[in-house]
Amino acid sequence: MPLATTAPTPAPPCPPPSPAAAPVRTQLLSSVAKLALTAALVCGSGGPAAVVVVPAAAQAVPFVRPPPPPLQGRPFASSTPYAQSQKLQLGLDKLGKIRPCPSTNPGCVSTNPLGSSGSFASPLLIPESSAGEKTVASLRQAIEKTQRNVEFKVDEDTPYGHYIEAEMDGGVGRDVMEFLVKKDAGVVAYRCMATKVTFVYPFTTAVGDSKGQKQRIAAISQELGWTLWR
Repeated sequence: MPLATTAPTPAPPCPPPSPAAAPVRTQLLSSVAKLALTAALVCGSGGPAAVVVVPAAAQAVPFVRPPPPPLQGRPFASSTPYAQSQKLQLGLDKLGKIRPCPSTNPGCVSTNPLGSSGSFASPLLIPESSAGEKTVASLRQAIEKTQRNVEFKVDEDTPYGHYIEAEMDGGVGRDVMEFLVKKDAGVVAYRCMATKVTFVYPFTTAVGDSKGQKQRIAAISQELGWTLWR
């Protein structure tokens, strides 16, 4: 006698979605899609599982952080001490005077008192024995004799006096010296500094030695036999 077989009980149909659940936030669509696929596999008939098509809007999209907006000309770049130290201004100012020492060049010395008190230096006094036409020639010879690898960049008369700009070997790289010979006043104004400023990482303060520049002026003064104004 054949054994009685029991037909498999079909899975109950899935209940229709509630109208109140129709609005779904966009960020939950990927989770809803996974639930729909699971329900189709469990709640379907005994036949093959139905294929669920997940809407394109419900697919998970990886988050990509947008790039930052481009900086227009990088306005802050020129405000750093290092950037300022690269823009070395030479020559006389608008009033026809030797410029003061820049704050980013701590080893500088200048006869212009507008700089810091530590950078101020006294001008050279021209003695009567060196006054006249030979003043500039004597100064030029003293520079060449006391400094290394001198190169005169500017050597000319101006309405404010005779201006000399010379480069020479320094402690690190090249140094620059500027002189303004004022024959009528009997003095020589000057400024001495390094063309390149050294910054020690991670500090943003420049490193310099003003004693080296003062010694340079002292050597020229001794060679000339001229004294510093007191």
